[in-house]
Amino acid sequence: MNEAQARLCVAQKALELGRGGISHLSALTGMSRPTITKGIAELKGQEPAAVLAAAGRVRSAGGGRKKVEQTDPRLLKELQRIVEQTTAGDPMSALKWTSKSTRAIAAELSRRGHPVSQMTVARCLHMLDYSLQANRKTTEAAQHPDRDAQFRYLNRQVRAFAEAGDPVVSVDTKKKELVGAFRNPGRTWRRKGEPEPVQVHDFPHLGEGKAIPYGTYDVMRDRALVNVGITHDTAEFAVESIGQWWRVMGSRLYPDCRRLLICADAGGSNGYRLRAWKVHLQRLASGIGRAITVCHYPPGTSKWNKIEHRLFSHISIHWRGQPLKTYETVVNLIGTTSTSTGLKVKALLDRRNYETGESITDEQMKALRLQVHKFHPDWNYTLLP
Repeated sequence: MNEAQARLCVAQKALELGRGGISHLSALTGMSRPTITKGIAELKGQEPAAVLAAAGRVRSAGGGRKKVEQTDPRLLKELQRIVEQTTAGDPMSALKWTSKSTRAIAAELSRRGHPVSQMTVARCLHMLDYSLQANRKTTEAAQHPDRDAQFRYLNRQVRAFAEAGDPVVSVDTKKKELVGAFRNPGRTWRRKGEPEPVQVHDFPHLGEGKAIPYGTYDVMRDRALVNVGITHDTAEFAVESIGQWWRVMGSRLYPDCRRLLICADAGGSNGYRLRAWKVHLQRLASGIGRAITVCHYPPGTSKWNKIEHRLFSHISIHWRGQPLKTYETVVNLIGTTSTSTGLKVKALLDRRNYETGESITDEQMKALRLQVHKFHPDWNYTLLP
């Protein structure tokens, strides 16, 4: 029953009981005495409920309890003050919010003399044009003045190599992963009530170690090789991973090429400042007998590296919700990654120990067959065999 029907029903019973009926039914039903009295008046025709029914209403216009913001005009201002309050001031203040939940705001409003429910807080926040919003990544560090020019130069190099039939690869290290019975974000289909059991804590000593996937992605052929290291992400490891791509894929797909273009981030194990990166690339160039050209993405633009959204994102989707219990699991999941557009991936496990802190002397740098390009020679250079 709606309010009007309940009111009339209780009023009818009160009339039947006679004297004392209103008090008795008020105590029994929790309905107020004025409400029952109003129902009796409606039944006697003084305020016919039919008028309300004909208008499609349960209450008279303006009837019912007033909204709290009408009875408490200071509520909205106090609510805004709480929501916009920062952590400035007393560091021990209870209002040093970590999460401004409606429940917490309602409790604070009640403490300040404005008792409301969390539902009322949510409604008032919407009235004030507030909404639940996630963080948005829009603030960036200062961009390098040659950022756009480097992208144009890199694109020209890619077109030139592609038109000549020479390979173009995008390289990078994927996020390191703990190997063991650890939780992997995402969900997979399993029988109801039988989730995969994993460790409560992600402590490295509870697993086998860490996996370091270094990818070499063939931009033109949509093929990739991922070399999974187990020790450190060093320049030697990065170049060895590219060398594995050449031995397993590149030499077969491009047997007649005379050069190779590598598109790499500005930092990390393949950063343009690393001496070891250039020294090991020189050894690779001499070993395969091909010139190796490197074009680095400008600093702070790693998200535009093609390998991120053409390879790594698909690997993450492929293994989501599946604990990476062993190195073999990691390699198998990476190696079975594919897309409807034709991506094919091969994965290898590299158990070599790559030491950090490799020192490169000035003599080693002088011995390089390094040709720097006219535009940004620090970002663009070629190593001859």
